Amino acid sequence: MKNSNIAVGLDIGTTKVAAIVGRRNDHGKIEVLAVGKTRSLGVNRGMVNNITKTIESIKLAIEDVEVKSGKKIDKVVVGIAGQHIRSIQHSDYIMRENSDDVITQEDIDHLIKQVHKLVMLPGEQIIHVLPQEYRIDYVEDIKDPIGMSGARIEASFHVVVGNISSIKNIGRCVTNSGLKVHDVTLEPIASAESVLSEEEKEAGVALIDIGGGTTDLAIFKDGIIRHSAVIPFGGNIITDDIKEGCSIIEKQAEQLKVRFGSAWPGEMSDNEIVSIPGLRGREPKEVTMRNLSQIISARVREIISQVFQEIKNYGYEEPRKKLIAGIVLTGGGAQLNHMQQIVEYITGIDTRVGVPTEHLDGGSEGELKSPLYATAVGLLIKGIQNNEEKDRQTIVNDIPELQEEDDSVIVVDPEPKIVETIFSEPVIVEPETVIEEKVEVKEIIGEIEESVVIEPVFVPKPPNVLVEGGEDVDVEVPIEKTEEKSKNIMESLLDKFMRFLETE
Repeated sequence: MKNSNIAVGLDIGTTKVAAIVGRRNDHGKIEVLAVGKTRSLGVNRGMVNNITKTIESIKLAIEDVEVKSGKKIDKVVVGIAGQHIRSIQHSDYIMRENSDDVITQEDIDHLIKQVHKLVMLPGEQIIHVLPQEYRIDYVEDIKDPIGMSGARIEASFHVVVGNISSIKNIGRCVTNSGLKVHDVTLEPIASAESVLSEEEKEAGVALIDIGGGTTDLAIFKDGIIRHSAVIPFGGNIITDDIKEGCSIIEKQAEQLKVRFGSAWPGEMSDNEIVSIPGLRGREPKEVTMRNLSQIISARVREIISQVFQEIKNYGYEEPRKKLIAGIVLTGGGAQLNHMQQIVEYITGIDTRVGVPTEHLDGGSEGELKSPLYATAVGLLIKGIQNNEEKDRQTIVNDIPELQEEDDSVIVVDPEPKIVETIFSEPVIVEPETVIEEKVEVKEIIGEIEESVVIEPVFVPKPPNVLVEGGEDVDVEVPIEKTEEKSKNIMESLLDKFMRFLETE
């Protein structure tokens, strides 16, 4: 494998910063070379609130993955999320000059670039322009218009918009860590790449990524993203509730949530008690499992209810928008006990927990067989796809363009002379060319004009000569030959004139 095929996904989350380096193997699967992870210290609810600490976390994760993989990392694909993210639906079109020409990727890119010029609210920037369906003239519901013909190309788009300062802060943290930003991708779209199959996207599925600071939603139908949203609550707010409800410190609350937490209170008993060591010699605190579960369940219900409202806004109850594949949970919050059951209870939709092993080879599944790494693996896949697209473009650009045959009539004089043609188009002389028709040219010498007819002749590799229509072209001719030829013609004409006088 070439190093150019290696990509790196960098997930800058609220609770962790994860970097994954990998490449595509000969069987088309993703081979993960190394995983680097460290605690995130400068991000809150998906947004950077401390540049210095975020840079330190990024550097630690990159150093970790460089040591493990033995590769020098210089560019990464970064994920972006946060409560500043919103999405809109937009339709736009372009008119083509020649409707008989087939539609190419350049036409689609032109239309997408036009959508990128939309005027957003002050301080906002377009992150993604994702085509959905196309309409060519009066033909609707076209998924891929390339190769078709038409004068008007119209399309509906899913446009993802974010806050400019938040986007720049992410970019500043990456560049100040000594890295280049290869691409920026919305995190739920990246997670969908790693945990969803093409069949699920085609049938209709809602991906819920429960992270530390936010809960992200992406809905797919007919293989196309239809709706996306970011809920500004995640696993950290559950930890805060436990800390306040049980009067313990944050570290202890996080450990309680991970080891004993459950989103379904009915499974717990009042007789089950967890003892928490006191601080600095104080008496330990006892927390019942039922009380802990009730605290967690209350917040989980609130988060899932907001997500379900977004699913309703999409219109999942309509026959054409039905989510046949149900809901897929991923992210660190999906590891909470009984999370799948409470989501099914609230929404009434079949639910499963997704892990990012959909596109990984067998040897890479170990540590990554957890929903915690869904976004990072998805960013890695995006980076590999970008590299492959760049390679394809390079191959296409290296192919020489085919030259069309020239139907021009070719005029060749075995002896170079100053001529003017009767054609408006340039006439090109090529080596080893046989002239197939007689061509009348005019030879002008002083004030005497004489018509000359050139017979078909085989050209023995003359130099290329370009004669433009209606204009004399200077040709390098030996001066001696030109003067001798002019003298002979004048003598011949004088001789004819004298004979004419004698007859008179």
